[in-house]
Amino acid sequence: MYSYKIESEMKKDVSRRSFLTTIITGVAAATTANIIQPFENSSLHVDMEPEKSSGELKIGIFDVDATPPIGSQLTYDRMINSSDLGLRAKGIVLTGAGKPIVLCAIDWIGISNESQDVFKQSLAVAAGTTPERVAVHTVHQHDAPICDFTAERLLKENNLPVGCFDGSFARIVIKNIQEAIINANKELQPVTEIGLGKAPIYEVASNRRVDRVDGKIRTMRGSSCKDPSLRDKPEGLIDPDVSLISFWNKDNPLAVLSFYATHPQSYYRTGVANPDFPGIARFLRQLAVPDALHVHFNGAGGNIAAGKYNDGSRENRLLLAKKMADGMERAWRDTRKYPVSAKNVKWTTEAILLPANPSTAEIEKNMTTNEGPYLANNMGRLGWYKRTLEGKTIDIGCLTVNEAQIFFMPGELFVEYQLAAKAMAPDKFVAMAAYGDYGPFYIGTKEAYREGGYEIVSSPVTEEAESIILQAIMTINGRLENSRIRP
Repeated sequence: MYSYKIESEMKKDVSRRSFLTTIITGVAAATTANIIQPFENSSLHVDMEPEKSSGELKIGIFDVDATPPIGSQLTYDRMINSSDLGLRAKGIVLTGAGKPIVLCAIDWIGISNESQDVFKQSLAVAAGTTPERVAVHTVHQHDAPICDFTAERLLKENNLPVGCFDGSFARIVIKNIQEAIINANKELQPVTEIGLGKAPIYEVASNRRVDRVDGKIRTMRGSSCKDPSLRDKPEGLIDPDVSLISFWNKDNPLAVLSFYATHPQSYYRTGVANPDFPGIARFLRQLAVPDALHVHFNGAGGNIAAGKYNDGSRENRLLLAKKMADGMERAWRDTRKYPVSAKNVKWTTEAILLPANPSTAEIEKNMTTNEGPYLANNMGRLGWYKRTLEGKTIDIGCLTVNEAQIFFMPGELFVEYQLAAKAMAPDKFVAMAAYGDYGPFYIGTKEAYREGGYEIVSSPVTEEAESIILQAIMTINGRLENSRIRP
């Protein structure tokens, strides 16, 4: 089994190669002004007394429509219709292991900055917990809304149209999720076992950064690629596995969480709000296992997309969805169940302050003369930059259930971070969700910042982010290990 001394490796000079690259080579302060209190006009009551560890683990599930009305501004286009499936906000509430833990995944492109604060605060109020025990992530579909109350505020302060950052619908969705969580807490079910399974997904994910000349990225192979020469290049570094964590009441599955790293686009800029191929795959698995709620999280797929296997033909959306669903089915068949109780469940966080790239400040000078996609792609980065200068940190979360460790991460992380987290705990079942706080946008490796390319040019952080993130993961692992050996 592959092993190494993590801390000593962190201290080594690895001769022009980052520690993260070395691993992969070896194993291949919240804003309160905008908080939405639950149901000012509702008779529903939220018990805000902290829940003590009862020893009985229970789960509640919620599933909310997150599709905006026709005529709304999606991230890049005016919405002209919605697909048959629409967009969903799905999640679970775990109770019994201290204060409740809330995990939520939404079919939007990103939720960042003050919006993350408000989502977490509001869902925490509904669940009777604290914001630190709430994880809100997006699946990152592109024909979908973007949510950033910081960007909305900055545009208003400069007397500019808010465009896709109009937060009116997002605030409605937040209240609807709150109500769903309150209702979920009324119908909690015991969790007696946890299921763990994984399987490779074939011919979906491929690395976007395989076209190099003299150590520099020449052309990015995106989510769809019409250039046969780029599609013919190797698949590149990916994490092929989809990981499933399921919660059971004896023989009855209650919820299935899936984790897979790739950009979720087959094609986009249609004006039709849709969950793309991961949402279709999730739906197919929901039909196959109808008694359990299926919640999908996008892994560390910042540099991963379907470009090698997708030329943008519209028929490919279903083909990619079927391939993904096939991997999910095989992971389901691979699932092994283990007894679990509340004492085996922990939630751990580590706050990080990522290093800001000073060039991000230029966005503020350019925002008055640009519109549309420029603002959609840059205002969140500007908001994050300003918050970082104010010292606002972002939490990395980790849910531990028995031998499973699920990390909840910010930004569009490169897949190397996911592979590194797995390498650090080879005897554990490790999964990762990225696309938490979307403010940091692309977070590459130290080596990637020297190679350049689209993701790096777009990144508001610097190469020092690598050591900070790896150290945070190791700190969490150390805390968890200490809690296991403590009598």
